[in-house]
Amino acid sequence: MSFNTSNLTCVVIGASHAGVNFAFALRGQGWEGRIMMFDSDPEFPYHRPPLSKKYLTITSQEDTQHDVLFPKENYETDNISLSLGKNVTNINRKTKSIFLSDGSVQRYDKLILATGARAFIPPIKGIENATNIFSIRNAQDAIDIKKAIKDSLRKRVVIIGGGYIGLETAASLKKIGAEVTVLEREERVLSRVTAPEMSVFFTELHSQNNVSILVNKNVVSINSLDAGSEVICDDNTSFKADILIIGVGVKVNTELAEQAGLEIDNGIKVDASGKTSDDDIYSVGDCTYHFNPSYRRFIRLESVQNAVDQAKVAAAAVCGKAVTYDTIPWFWSDQYDVKLQMVGLSQGYTETIKRIEPDKEKCMSVWYFKDDELLAVDAVNNAKAYVLGTRFIQNKQKIDKSKLADVSISIKPTSFL
Repeated sequence: MSFNTSNLTCVVIGASHAGVNFAFALRGQGWEGRIMMFDSDPEFPYHRPPLSKKYLTITSQEDTQHDVLFPKENYETDNISLSLGKNVTNINRKTKSIFLSDGSVQRYDKLILATGARAFIPPIKGIENATNIFSIRNAQDAIDIKKAIKDSLRKRVVIIGGGYIGLETAASLKKIGAEVTVLEREERVLSRVTAPEMSVFFTELHSQNNVSILVNKNVVSINSLDAGSEVICDDNTSFKADILIIGVGVKVNTELAEQAGLEIDNGIKVDASGKTSDDDIYSVGDCTYHFNPSYRRFIRLESVQNAVDQAKVAAAAVCGKAVTYDTIPWFWSDQYDVKLQMVGLSQGYTETIKRIEPDKEKCMSVWYFKDDELLAVDAVNNAKAYVLGTRFIQNKQKIDKSKLADVSISIKPTSFL
């Protein structure tokens, strides 16, 4: 620690992955002053990725409490104050204060914005009057969806959006007996994040599990019925839904940062240490727009890995250490008996190589190249491809594509050099 922090207060707004990991990392870096966290969610901080997976299939509400980010006693041990169900309404940078909806005011010396994102609700005609309509962003959403399905007689679920959240939710709800239809506006699912080969794989996977995946379905209106809704697309097709789930993306929570006059660009813009345009305000997690040295451009990521790694870097920076955030992004998705592991960012690829491993069921990988540069790897039930792809991308290793495409050559560290 390069300066005395014993009389300083660090306030963290947001107690999900980024905010919580920042708080504990800050204490670990030697911060001796107060650490105060505020979050509008009344639930004790928990893991978010299982919301569209395990949370939808477990049997009781109490089970969701077991998947906490850190045990309660750790907050006491590290002297981290946690205020839940509290809405921050305003930031005054001149007085270095935050204002809460209950009228209270808290001063800060360092402020961390870990405000994340919320589900985007598209402006579809009639959506505001729809019954049994849900998004899935917090634990209460999962609890409400399960209750609605339990109470429904036919259990017909329509999911608008064929991204990872939509497909994971479809797989989970199928497991608990729902009749599921996914409506995707684009010509294929996962069109913004994967190659056509991966879209085909997951469409077939869901079809094998009796989930209906329909593409080129642009929803234009929703009619409320006595029980549920009728979803109408621009091709005049319609679908009856007892439960309607919206999974078309997120809206970044930048309102507080905007009100405070911080620089905004596809999120809260930060430097390599997580610092905003205000020297005493940092931001971490899904809400940030940061520069990635490996891909040589600014990006905004919605991932646990980014939230955790960025939080650690920002904590060190707040404590006066010279640090730079430079990691290769990775993600994962669980659907039925398939684990998809992704590393890197595939945007801008000019070529893909697909490997289907012989004598292994549902084991494949897609490798994304921009000319000779490996950008990303999607690995299905294939940890070796994921690990090796990560190593190659980190080291900017040039790969012999002909060897990579030859599935008679097994995946090993020196196989494709």
